[in-house]
Amino acid sequence: MTNKLQLKKTVPFLIAIIAFIIIALAYFYPVLEGKQILQSDIVQFKGSAKEIQDYRAKTGKEPYWTNTSFSGMPAYTVSAYYPNDFIGKVDNLLRFLPRPADYLFLYFFGFFVLLSVLKVEWKLAIFGSIAFGFSTYFIIILGVGHNAKAHAIAYFPLVFVGIIAVFQKRYLFGFTLTALAMALEIHASHIQMTYYLFFAIAIFGIVFLVDAIKQKTLPIFSKNIGILLIAMILGLGVNATRLMATKHYAKDSTRSASELTINPNGSKKEANTGLDKDYITEYSYGFLETFNLFIPRFMGGGSVEKLDTNAATYHFLTKATDANQAKSFINQLPTYWGKQPFVGAPAYIGAVIIFLFFLGVFLVENSYKKWLVTATIFSLLLSYGENLDFLTNFFIDYVPLYNKFRAVSSIQVIAEFTIPLLGILGLNAYFNSDLPKEKKFKALKLATYIVGGIALFFTLFGRFIFSFEGGADIQLDQMLPGLSSAIIEDRKTMLFMDSLRSLVLVLVSAGILWAYIQQKIDYTKSILVLFILVLFDMITVDKNYVNANKFVDELKVERPFTASKIDKEIQKDKTHYRVVNFTGNPMNESRTSYFHNSIGGYNAVKPRRYQELFDFQLASKLNEEVLNMLNVKYIIFPNKKGEESFQKNEDANGNVWFVNNLEFVDSANDEIIALNQLKTKTTAVLNKKDASSLSQTYPIDSTATIQLIKKEINKFTYKSASNSKQFAVFSETFFNDWHAFIDGKETPITRVDYVLRGLEIPLGEHQIIFEFKPEIVAKGNTITLISYVLFLIIPFGWWFYEKKRKI
Repeated sequence: MTNKLQLKKTVPFLIAIIAFIIIALAYFYPVLEGKQILQSDIVQFKGSAKEIQDYRAKTGKEPYWTNTSFSGMPAYTVSAYYPNDFIGKVDNLLRFLPRPADYLFLYFFGFFVLLSVLKVEWKLAIFGSIAFGFSTYFIIILGVGHNAKAHAIAYFPLVFVGIIAVFQKRYLFGFTLTALAMALEIHASHIQMTYYLFFAIAIFGIVFLVDAIKQKTLPIFSKNIGILLIAMILGLGVNATRLMATKHYAKDSTRSASELTINPNGSKKEANTGLDKDYITEYSYGFLETFNLFIPRFMGGGSVEKLDTNAATYHFLTKATDANQAKSFINQLPTYWGKQPFVGAPAYIGAVIIFLFFLGVFLVENSYKKWLVTATIFSLLLSYGENLDFLTNFFIDYVPLYNKFRAVSSIQVIAEFTIPLLGILGLNAYFNSDLPKEKKFKALKLATYIVGGIALFFTLFGRFIFSFEGGADIQLDQMLPGLSSAIIEDRKTMLFMDSLRSLVLVLVSAGILWAYIQQKIDYTKSILVLFILVLFDMITVDKNYVNANKFVDELKVERPFTASKIDKEIQKDKTHYRVVNFTGNPMNESRTSYFHNSIGGYNAVKPRRYQELFDFQLASKLNEEVLNMLNVKYIIFPNKKGEESFQKNEDANGNVWFVNNLEFVDSANDEIIALNQLKTKTTAVLNKKDASSLSQTYPIDSTATIQLIKKEINKFTYKSASNSKQFAVFSETFFNDWHAFIDGKETPITRVDYVLRGLEIPLGEHQIIFEFKPEIVAKGNTITLISYVLFLIIPFGWWFYEKKRKI
């Protein structure tokens, strides 16, 4: 009997796993042909990480440093493997499918387990998991390569499985799964998404705390929280190396407070402890854009959309140009009329799921509903950013770490998790035979009237109540007078068609549920029809943005860049030097880093001082002395024809040089300003607090020499000779984890010229070694190992104790 019961529980789980595998592979079917998805962010990653990966493949070791981006930076935010990464092996077991089908499977799997813990019937749980996984935002981030973000989101449900299990008094299971899920969540390495997850957890805690106070069960609540805190600490602990390394670098990144109090134009800089408010709120969701969750192209869809030859813009263009040019233009039509700088796709959750969410609002009667509704509203309000200034400013100014993250609209991932969850809980309640038929019918009517009424309103009146004007419309009319009017007409049509589409989906869904309550259709058929409806709803939208056309041959992904004639010519120079590429924004591209040591790069958390150096000295005035001190030997630029060209900089200072003068200044402002006129070959500038016992002048020694004799990715060896004490400036970036040794004796490194390393060299002949030795990795690894031991001892000890107690 026990075996039969166990089999009965296992079979649905196996069916779900097989279904998820089939659907994930079917959606991303080109992976079965050996193709890979071409993701823009992963292409950039390949450029940034090439040196690290080449070193790893050659030596089997981790450098934790790279020289190819921003004149050198820690590899913690590019690519780094840490010792004893056992949780990574668990993660790999769960992500066994080819990418990106692995992430889609993980979306499905985690949500299914969560619904199962919430006692949702297995067929309905499969339906809900598919609906959750195909949320358009979750698909589009896979299309552009936000893999870490998708990875972190996919583990949201599993974290709540553990939390809810603890509140269900399944303590051992809940503790173990919370610790494991939190470990996997942190391992995904998207701190911003995990930070948002903690908001959802905090709201859950507050809701259940209020319940505990009302029900006078605070001791039980406190016990639950204590168990969960220990579990989460263990989850954090097994990722200690990763977290500590990230935090260690963060203080030197653009996410930390600047020492500068002025802007490049000389104006006063707003004091902050993180990112600038304008940067944080650059991607703020508009109030009207909220309807994108329900009507996919309410605001025109993505920043560019592909329309067919029935479009008003096509007919307009055929009057001014030939049909081929008109077709080409409507393939990339700027239809978005919201205020965000760029939108890859609308964050569409689904008309059916939004309808079910409201059904859940009226039907579910428990603390889960309070949590899910509150978290949804919280998520939407914060996503408005600058459009809801008072709330956003409060969080930026007073909520810890909130000012470390940009793109506030992405906090809607909470709503994209909570809305489907309450929707499925609502549907589960609707199919519950214990619930009065009258209550179900009332909830169905209310949900249909509200959601269907919104869709009907915009279908009938939407085209008449908005301006539909986009930010680029003026430029479009400059290209061709009247063009913006044609595009506005297409925007109106998109709103009408998608509103009508959502209305039909809502009415059909309501009709199915009405037929069920009237016993005209049974439970299984109801679920099957709703399943088909949701698949149609989501996939037809998702395929507009991520489809088979995004897939290419594996070689193109693994080697995304091809060396140009200029790259090959520069690479003939086998010395150590740097390259700057001005054909685009040097600080936002990694192609150059793929082939050369670049002074630019691509990273969401750039070295702060280096970004400031670029902003003050290179972005507008192109200070040649700064290029020289960074050892920029080759400059790539567009010539008059717009073609890529290059020139050799004969004035580059080289890898290292002696200076005769040190200019001591009082502040970071003075350091950056001093570079305006600094003759970097003879003088170095540094803050007085870093001067220590250094002299202001050093004797000129015409016979003195210093040169780089050996270069490794994280170790540089120099040889010097002089008849007097000298001060050397190295064209390598200053970070605290670099250690200098003169003839084997460690010597303090001084930061000079705002970003570079300086070293006082005694007279005579010497060997000088710089070595990158991040002690934080060793410290973190100790905590990681202790956490793993506790991770094993506590659950097994608990299990053994419970078993013994029952005897």
